[in-house]
Amino acid sequence: MSAPLRQRPRTADLLSAARAQQSQYLTDLAQIVAIDSGSYSAEGVNQVADWVQARLQRLGFTVERVPHQHPGLDVGDTVVARKRGRLAPADGGRTIMLAAHMDTVFESGTAAERPFRIVGSTAYGPGVCDDKGGLLAGLTALGILQEQGIHDYAELVFLATPDEEIGSPASRKVTEEVARGVDYALGLEGARENGDLVIARKGIADFRVKVTGRAAHAGIEPERGANAALCAAHLVVALQALNGHRDQVTVNVGVVRAGTRANIVCPEAELHIEVRAATEAGIRWAEQAINDLTQHPAVPGTAISVERMDLCPPMEDTPASRHLLEQATAAAAALGFEIGAAATGGVGDANLIAGQGTLVLDGLGPVGGADHTPEEWLDTSSVPERVALLALLISSLGDANTDH
Repeated sequence: MSAPLRQRPRTADLLSAARAQQSQYLTDLAQIVAIDSGSYSAEGVNQVADWVQARLQRLGFTVERVPHQHPGLDVGDTVVARKRGRLAPADGGRTIMLAAHMDTVFESGTAAERPFRIVGSTAYGPGVCDDKGGLLAGLTALGILQEQGIHDYAELVFLATPDEEIGSPASRKVTEEVARGVDYALGLEGARENGDLVIARKGIADFRVKVTGRAAHAGIEPERGANAALCAAHLVVALQALNGHRDQVTVNVGVVRAGTRANIVCPEAELHIEVRAATEAGIRWAEQAINDLTQHPAVPGTAISVERMDLCPPMEDTPASRHLLEQATAAAAALGFEIGAAATGGVGDANLIAGQGTLVLDGLGPVGGADHTPEEWLDTSSVPERVALLALLISSLGDANTDH
């Protein structure tokens, strides 16, 4: 049986369609920004999920809502939507994933306090850039492909998570499971303020260090004690001194707790450490360095234990990701604009996707900035070109026979 005929999109048609959608995009953006969807507001996040689900179903996607199963955490559902294309994998069809998040960092009531508004070509409001602008850009691009009859891919997957701003504790497993089955992933976080995409994100490893000493009366017999606070202080200095020894690796002792009373030689201390690194090798180096330092307590009679609490893998800058960037750069050039790429120390769901070995490019939402602040903004003039770029990338990546 012969392979289906390919429907090649014309860049001019995609850009024209994206421009035609601009008014509706802004109407929709105002609607979802008006929904308070802080990470811990399950009701608000699920209102956004309802909106996203309805939109995807109109586009022919099969939508699954995955409630969280994380005890003691009140967050919304994860949305996983799928749509089959015309191409089987044997015919060169690929599976393309779009990933965005529905939650914001803002408390309930913020949408009323700082309602959506547009000044000139700049839109303001809670979550307007991070990440409702990107979420909507992805949905708009999918709508354009549907309108243009472009289905040359094996499958499209749209993932919308409810808890990215708090580290994705409830949705992480779902994200990782979905990512394992895709060929390419496009992250819909906002582009950098200068328009750059995101080629790399540092990973994070969190550690808890416990120092155990021996209590004694500080006035009568201090010599019988072993001061855990003093040991911890030496350790803080040594840990911070790790900075600068390996490129793109940072170590930060962010929390120090010790003792209960001034007249007791401190018997216990605790440190919380965050490591950020651009590569898995960098994280391994830092973990080994931390363990090496704790083998030799500075205060006799004390002991130190280390526990790694969490690990968010890095989204690494690799030759394969650079090749994907080249394809995005070529697509942008065909649409008449230029893009660059940046690395960032911030993490997101793209880290979890990359951690499964899936090739991912992030920052494909519209241009914006001042995330997590009252000044958060989105450049609405960047929306048509970024939506068209998404549509063109999905089309070209979905068909292995497309010339790149």
